[in-house]
Amino acid sequence: MTEAVANSKLASIIESVKALSVMELADLVKALEKEFGVSAAAVAVAGPAGGGAAAAEAPTSFTVTLLEVTPDKKIQAIKLVREVLGLGLADAKGFVEGVPKVVKDGLEKGPADELAKKFQEAGGKVKVEGA
Repeated sequence: MTEAVANSKLASIIESVKALSVMELADLVKALEKEFGVSAAAVAVAGPAGGGAAAAEAPTSFTVTLLEVTPDKKIQAIKLVREVLGLGLADAKGFVEGVPKVVKDGLEKGPADELAKKFQEAGGKVKVEGA
């Protein structure tokens, strides 16, 4: 069979399928499944399952953890902890001295990166992890 003949046959079939109603198309699918011993549903389900697995791997929630603070920038880190967490001076000092500690969790990627950058500028070593 030549390519031109195959293409004209396929074009003819496609035009015939376009002319079918939804009910006729459903009957055609059932007939093809029966004739060839295949299931169109299995193929349709396999596509989204692969995409869903890839989407599930991408984290949507992030945790910012303060790992350590440079000793000469400890005051800047305490001020930032007070600002971000709304703690008093003594609690913020205890937080900074007790690192590593989670600063915030459940953040989106952008805000988590911004918070990490602020702590890095204030002399902190920070880890951003996706969940």
